[in-house]
Amino acid sequence: MGRFSGKNVFVTGASRGLGRAVAEAFAREGGHVGIGYHTRREDAERTLALVEAAGGQGSLFQFDVRDPGAVGESVKLFARDADLDVLVNNAAIVRDQHIALMSFDEWESVISVNLHGAYHCCRAVLPRMMARRKGAIINVASVAGLRASPGQANYAGSKGGVLAFTVTLAAEVASYGIRVNAVIPGLLTTGMGTRLDWRTVDRRKAMIPLARLGTAEEVASAVLFLASEDASYVIGQHLVVDGGLSL
Repeated sequence: MGRFSGKNVFVTGASRGLGRAVAEAFAREGGHVGIGYHTRREDAERTLALVEAAGGQGSLFQFDVRDPGAVGESVKLFARDADLDVLVNNAAIVRDQHIALMSFDEWESVISVNLHGAYHCCRAVLPRMMARRKGAIINVASVAGLRASPGQANYAGSKGGVLAFTVTLAAEVASYGIRVNAVIPGLLTTGMGTRLDWRTVDRRKAMIPLARLGTAEEVASAVLFLASEDASYVIGQHLVVDGGLSL
C-alpha cells in the first residue's frame, strides 16, 4: 500500500509540467487525484491517463482559480462522496515585463491567478478539513519570492505573497489538525523553465551549486513528503528544492 492509498488529493494546474508530475506521484502512492486545469483539455486528459497508468484514480475538473464560485463547485464535486485529504495549489502564470513597462493587466492577472487563486482554493477546502480536523495544504511558491528576479516583479510579488500567506494560514489552522506548508522550486527542466531563452538558462544554471536544472519529479517528491504523515510535525515551512540557487 502506498502512503496515499484511500486518500483524495486535489491538484490545481495539473494539466502539464510540475502539476502533472505531482499528480502522477500521488497516483503511484495510491491516491485518487482531482486534476484541476483551466483550458488545456487534451493535456489534462493526458495527465489523467498517466495517473491511471501509475496505479491511481483520477477525475478531471475544469475551472478558473480566479473564480471562487467555480473553485467551490469543483471542490464540492470532487469531495461529494469522500473526504478531501490534500490540496496542492500549483496553478500559476507568468507575464514577464520590466516594471517600468508593465501594464496593470500584466500585474493584476499574475497576482490574481498565483495569489488570489491559492486563497480561493484554500477557502474552498478549509471548511471540510476543519470539520474533519485533518488535512494538508501545500502551496507551490518560487525562488523568485526569495531573491531578486528582474523582469518578474508581478510573479515575484505573487510568490512572495504565497510564502507569507502559507505561514499565517498554518498558524491559524494548526489547531484544527490541518498542516500548511510551501515548496519552493528552483529552475526546472519542465514548465516555465522551458520558456526561458537558452542564454538566460545558461546564466542561471551557472549560479546553481549543483550545476544543473531540477526535475519536476524531484519537486513532486518534496510535495508528497509535506503531504504525508512523514511530515506530521511540520507546519508553516518553506521547503526549498532548487539545487542551491537561493543560497
